[in-house]
Amino acid sequence: MVKLIHTLADHSDDVNCCAFSFSLLATCSLDKTIRLYSLSDFTELPHSPLKFHTYAVHCCCFSPSGHILASCSTDGTTVLWNTENGQTLAVMEQPSGSPVRVCQFSPDSTCLASGAADGTVVLWNAQSYKLYRWRTRSSVFSIGIMWSGLSSQNLGCFFYPYFRSVDKSVIVYDTNTENILHTLTQHTRYVTACAFAPHTLLLATGSMDKTVNIWQFDLETLCQARSSEGHLKQFTEDWSEEDVSTWLCAQGLKDLVGIFKKNNIDGKELLNLTKESLADDLKIESLGLRSKVLRKIEELRTRVKFLSSEIPDEFICPITRELMKDPVIASDGYSYEKEAMENWIRTKKRTSPMTNLVLPSVVLTPNRTLKMAINRWLETHQK
Repeated sequence: MVKLIHTLADHSDDVNCCAFSFSLLATCSLDKTIRLYSLSDFTELPHSPLKFHTYAVHCCCFSPSGHILASCSTDGTTVLWNTENGQTLAVMEQPSGSPVRVCQFSPDSTCLASGAADGTVVLWNAQSYKLYRWRTRSSVFSIGIMWSGLSSQNLGCFFYPYFRSVDKSVIVYDTNTENILHTLTQHTRYVTACAFAPHTLLLATGSMDKTVNIWQFDLETLCQARSSEGHLKQFTEDWSEEDVSTWLCAQGLKDLVGIFKKNNIDGKELLNLTKESLADDLKIESLGLRSKVLRKIEELRTRVKFLSSEIPDEFICPITRELMKDPVIASDGYSYEKEAMENWIRTKKRTSPMTNLVLPSVVLTPNRTLKMAINRWLETHQK
């Protein structure tokens, strides 16, 4: 499912951060440098390493377009670089002079936030390089959450890496079930950084062993695993483009993933495909392949007709909007899918999904009566 495909060993000290753009990988280190690599063959760019900082570089990040790279350091500066030629665009000094630990662009590239060791967070204009505002916080570890609407990367919706410095490993979790998918143990010292590439199945991990490992995930195996765990939304019309890709892989149609993504086929588009659109719009030349896709789509249409027309509202979880399998009653008096409600309580701090009021208790009581009713309904309608 996952294999180590490359190891970068150019830094002379601990690797602190890894960051991807659509075509580049950036790494930064205690050795005061930032290095840039091409994702096509992992060769280092001619203008790499980037040198300016006088102390350790703690974090680096690309602008959404990938044309600008930001880096921040113990020297109290955040530097903007032109990724095409390595030239320094701006040097922005933290007002407090404290070591800068993290930096992050806003989704529209107009702003850059930098967080320092003393708790100060600064918001910069990424075009004029002027200071917008700054404030003090008690501690700064990650400022990505500052940008509302900042979405997860391509793989983030499926699994995420967690690095454990004590045992030198990287653990990859499924974000829906919280199951461990992989434990990567190639590093010889503590792991300090990890990052997924956008729209490619690559993971970079950095370590105090001065190396960066590049891992590649197998699309078909991952998609089948995701599908078998029931991660696809129950209602096909609600599927995202990633859900459609997962479905294609599970049906043995992995080779069509690129074509469907290129044409932005989501669940609604999938259900509306015809033999003409497959041939004329998606340019699928093989008649046999088009016929197979149409058969699979027709199975989905039958399933959609069954699900959408007959499921009683009280059988649908208010959080997932899917048929409940293990309903529980919360202290707000409403019934929810157990796993969904547990995740809600863990992330939403005890508020009711239905009323938005604080829950009197987080105890969840199995709703056996509702579960029996759902099972009876399924036995009747799935014959």
